[in-house]
Amino acid sequence: MANESRRKFLGVCLSGALVGAVTAVCYPIFRYLAPRAGETGAAKVVFPLTEIPEGEAKFFEYAGSSAVVVKTKTGDLIALSAVCTHLGCIVQWEKDQQDFLCPCHAGRYAPNGAVLSGPPPRPLAKLPIAVAGGNVTIG
Repeated sequence: MANESRRKFLGVCLSGALVGAVTAVCYPIFRYLAPRAGETGAAKVVFPLTEIPEGEAKFFEYAGSSAVVVKTKTGDLIALSAVCTHLGCIVQWEKDQQDFLCPCHAGRYAPNGAVLSGPPPRPLAKLPIAVAGGNVTIG
């Protein structure tokens, strides 16, 4: 009689551990594949034009991801995704070189997002940008 209750208890413990292990493996996969809740492509980000000095970049969050606006030496404004197209690392602006560097595998992008060197397969994604009344609007 005691052996039956012990076997039943061990079976329940083993089943619980198995369910926990399957959940621990499947949940991150589900979160990776499922779209983020409440995220829409219609979001807009607005900030003053004076926040972007010439030859520098301003990083910000756009639609749940990192983005950047660059004001080139010629005064052009370019809005890009800051996510490297190789492995998804966040690129860094190198003011002295006037380009983007991906810290993961040394991929380089021009200020307009074009690939200059390294492993990135595609240019950085461009974002819609508008300037009106001294404000920059992304989206």
